[in-house]
Amino acid sequence: MVSLKPVPCKSDTPTKDRDRRIAELEAENERLRRIRDALIVRVESGSSHKPEPYAAFEHSVVLAEQVRERTETLNQTMEELKVSNKALSRARVEAETTRHRLSDAIESIADGFALFDHQHRLIQSNSRFRSYWGDAGVEVPEPGTTIADVKRQAVSSGLIVEEQSHPNSEGVVFLLANDRWVQMTERSTREGGLVVLYSDITDVKNSEMARRIKALEESERWIRVVTDHIPALIAYVGADLTVQFCNKVYESWYGRNGESPLGKPLETVHSSGLYRRLLPQIRQALAGSSVTFEFEECGEQGDVRYMLRSYVPNINEAGSVAGFFVLIRDITDRRKTALALEQAYSTLERRVKERTAALTGLNNQLRQEIAERSRVEERLRDAKLEAEGANLSKTKFLAAVSHDLLQPLNAARLFTSALLEQSFGPKAEGLVRSVSTSLDDVENLLSTLVDISKLDAGVIKPDVTAFDLRDLINNIAQEFRQMAMAEDLTLDFVPSSAIVVSDSQLLARILRNFLTNAIRYTSTGRIMLGCRRQAGHVLLQVWDTGPGIPEDKLTEIFQEFKRIRPAGSQLEKGLGLGLAIVDKISRMLGHEVSVESTEGKGSVFSVRVPLGRLKARQSAADQNRTVSFDSGLGCARIWVIDNDWSICQGMKTLLEGWGCRVVIAVSLKDLERQLDPAESPVDLILADYHLDNDENGVDVVANINGRRHCPAPVVMITANYSNELKQHIRELGHVLMNKPVKPLKLRSALNHLLRA
Repeated sequence: MVSLKPVPCKSDTPTKDRDRRIAELEAENERLRRIRDALIVRVESGSSHKPEPYAAFEHSVVLAEQVRERTETLNQTMEELKVSNKALSRARVEAETTRHRLSDAIESIADGFALFDHQHRLIQSNSRFRSYWGDAGVEVPEPGTTIADVKRQAVSSGLIVEEQSHPNSEGVVFLLANDRWVQMTERSTREGGLVVLYSDITDVKNSEMARRIKALEESERWIRVVTDHIPALIAYVGADLTVQFCNKVYESWYGRNGESPLGKPLETVHSSGLYRRLLPQIRQALAGSSVTFEFEECGEQGDVRYMLRSYVPNINEAGSVAGFFVLIRDITDRRKTALALEQAYSTLERRVKERTAALTGLNNQLRQEIAERSRVEERLRDAKLEAEGANLSKTKFLAAVSHDLLQPLNAARLFTSALLEQSFGPKAEGLVRSVSTSLDDVENLLSTLVDISKLDAGVIKPDVTAFDLRDLINNIAQEFRQMAMAEDLTLDFVPSSAIVVSDSQLLARILRNFLTNAIRYTSTGRIMLGCRRQAGHVLLQVWDTGPGIPEDKLTEIFQEFKRIRPAGSQLEKGLGLGLAIVDKISRMLGHEVSVESTEGKGSVFSVRVPLGRLKARQSAADQNRTVSFDSGLGCARIWVIDNDWSICQGMKTLLEGWGCRVVIAVSLKDLERQLDPAESPVDLILADYHLDNDENGVDVVANINGRRHCPAPVVMITANYSNELKQHIRELGHVLMNKPVKPLKLRSALNHLLRA
């Protein structure tokens, strides 16, 4: 080990003072010796002249006294000198011992150590510090070298390869030529010097690097997992036009003969024709511009797909393009759908033109042609939205005319229900039932079309509230029990008083569609309606003993216009929209719908509804309420107000068949001509919401009950499914029923209101 001698410092000042004092004392002793010697010589020379004895004696005594005093002083000084020498010797030993201990302590430090004085010149260093220089074959700095020269020498000699500094870290980190990492830390001394430590942090750096590498590998793995499961073609192309990354979808589409496109130029990955078509967009991406475009291309298997491509350039810190990202999405189905909608619109437009031409007279032919040209010009301006606009217009049209479509059907149902209450012969009764069945078929088809149109148009908005399942299940079971008996089937149900959160009407529509399908496809056996409680939910289920559904068709049955025909069965009536409506309603409500089926044994359809809690007042009212399906209406006095006279007649016939006394009117004035609304006795008012002359049933009923001392209960009938109307009628305390009115449901509502 090579050590450096320390330069004098302030700690050596007492030693200098002692040396100076000793030198002064030695000079004084020497001077006193010379005086002594001179006095002796003078005495001896004086005696040769033979002075007087007394004078000579006196002079000798004085001289002797002076010599004695000076000798004592000299002896005292010598003693002090001996003591000082001993103290100096001890101090030198202690200083040497301290210096050795300090050197040993500095040498025992595992880190590199360097001490600089107040002028920042090198004083001392340990072997660890010198080894950094020696291992790299660089000359070790000599004592007296400034710290700036030490750093400059380390950089110029190649000892320091890289320097790193972070605001939040202590000191500076260097990468040395021997691949070791060293952290330099500086501390100031009290004399203004510096203590510099050089700590070897190679192991820490290696651990940190290992963690970073592991994190990068994990991040790369997740990126690979995510990109491989995205239904799109993803790749990265370098500036040299080679594929540097791609997901599995990209690899399966562009892989030739099972070979991966990774590392291959785009010119070989794509066919020559496709590459030439893509080259202008590739050049734009390499120029730093994002580009999105559509191309039709053919895969390796010969299938033609329409692709939407996006090229996004990757610009590095220097501002140059290092490559570009590739995102390719298959939009073939979307294109086909757009073309189909366009063709459907063209067909619809052609039919409209034909009907218009047939119904248009000669007198307004010119005006119709001008209007048609205006519409054509408007359609040309909105060419991109024509397909969607046509479909939406159709849907809104069907939803808007639902009231007018359901009015005559509602009247016909009322008349047939009234006829079924009468006593006829077997032949006439069969005919009436056939008419009723046909009306049911028409109603189901029309309601299905209207419902699917309203759902597509967004006309129907859910009115989610908490309600008791008791009445819902009981009413639906009673309604479908007769339908099941007509098909020689048994329908059982399990009552439930669970409180759920949903739209009661929409949830009832789901269950009705389940039961309709169960009755339609079950030839023998039984049907079960019930529910199962789960954690926080209720599972409403419909079981049947029908032919079952193949496993590969369990998802297909929820598509529009999809019907599964069991082997050996006849083609059933319907459009295949019942379960499609169930799917749309369940999605709107956020309810999960599921189906389980075993071929030859039957199926079970389920809808999962969350549990809820009623308000205290509502809950108490429901607990005190009992439901009866056939308690009899007695001689109930009922007023029917509807602007359609046929519906009034049908409702009167039906209600009178139940034993009611009925008064019908098409308006409030018509009712006032027949009786006094304020004083005439009445048990219930049954009114249509839509009346003539800007009247509505809510206002008419409010006018009547406003005159009466005791307001009569009200049943409001409408084809309007808006939430605003439902909420308004609920706040008024009326019962709301939607068209077409089902007689069993109407009778149950009347029984409930008249018993209240």
